[in-house]
Amino acid sequence: MLIRDLVRLTVGTLRAKRLHSVLTGLGIGVGIAAVILLTSLGQGLQRYMLAEFTQFGTNLIGINPGRVTTMGTPLGILGSERLLTLEDAEALKQLPQVLAVVPMVYGNGEVEAGGRRRRITLYGVGPEMDQAFRMHVQIGRFLPPDDPRAARPLVVLGHTTWMELFEGANPLGSRIRVGNIPCRVIGVMEPKGQLLGFDMDDTVYLPAVRALDLFNREGLMEIDVLYRQGIDADEAASAIRRLLIARHGQEDFTITTQAQMLEVLGSVLGMLTAAVATLGGISLLVGCVGILTIMTIGVRERIGEIGLLRALGATRADILRIFLVEATLLAALGGLAGLLIDIGGAALLHFFIPALPVHTPIRYVLLAEVLAALIGLLSGVLPARRAALLDPVQALRSE
Repeated sequence: MLIRDLVRLTVGTLRAKRLHSVLTGLGIGVGIAAVILLTSLGQGLQRYMLAEFTQFGTNLIGINPGRVTTMGTPLGILGSERLLTLEDAEALKQLPQVLAVVPMVYGNGEVEAGGRRRRITLYGVGPEMDQAFRMHVQIGRFLPPDDPRAARPLVVLGHTTWMELFEGANPLGSRIRVGNIPCRVIGVMEPKGQLLGFDMDDTVYLPAVRALDLFNREGLMEIDVLYRQGIDADEAASAIRRLLIARHGQEDFTITTQAQMLEVLGSVLGMLTAAVATLGGISLLVGCVGILTIMTIGVRERIGEIGLLRALGATRADILRIFLVEATLLAALGGLAGLLIDIGGAALLHFFIPALPVHTPIRYVLLAEVLAALIGLLSGVLPARRAALLDPVQALRSE
């Protein structure tokens, strides 16, 4: 049988049974669309999270009080015999690998200015925070390099806090109250947006020692270290570890490089992507069963046609190819429909939820179409084999 005759016969069969073809192809289409859309959501979320984590740079190391045990349980402040202190942060600045050090204390507090009050997140930091986290001042300046233990009560406002308290007016030199501490405004940060749901603009930055007093704390919550470009992260982490062990007498702290954070994050998001793709795969399985059912029914309905083709000289291999091509073409068309559904679904998601990241790599599109054709081919094997093995005389008699 010539290829053009095979294609013509297959297309004619699909057109003759439009409803069956549409419904069967739709089953594959929905499965393909579900797999691509869910996987695209997982990929988009992964790219979004990586972008969020790397917007402050990739050469950061975080140090937290308390050591994570081998059981994976963080002991935190209660498990640390010695807290992280401002003196630790100052000592870290002496390391040749270190470019900037940021002691950090944070919590919620109330700020008041000109009769307006607002409860926001307060960050007690060091004067190098803007350099370490790639943040820029819009008006004025960032915190000056005062004595860490006797820093002046100066504050820098986040962009949203500035707009809410001063309505866009120049706040430099204004007096505000942060908790129970009277402070003077010396700067306003450029808009930064949100980081993992936290508004980085609705905040106030004040010296770490003032935040320790405000929150009645003895130790820092965290120390962030910006190490120099070209230096290996493990080398910088080892230098930090040696210095802090020398100061504390033991390793009662946890060092986490940004590479480690991104590795864990990528692993978690990869598992999430695989999980949602598996859910979509269930729809593909349903579509596979649909093709198998339709092709099996088609063999029973076309026994007479098969007998006639055999009588006209068609071989068993020809009959086998007819049904396999029919199943493959049906699944491929369903795959194309699935791609259209995916494009429409992604556009609707972006329209109603603009912040929801959806990223569909082109390799996923090609893989989905190949997968659809493969599903059709595998689903059509048994019905096609059954059709090819029919006795032509018996097939004609059934007519």
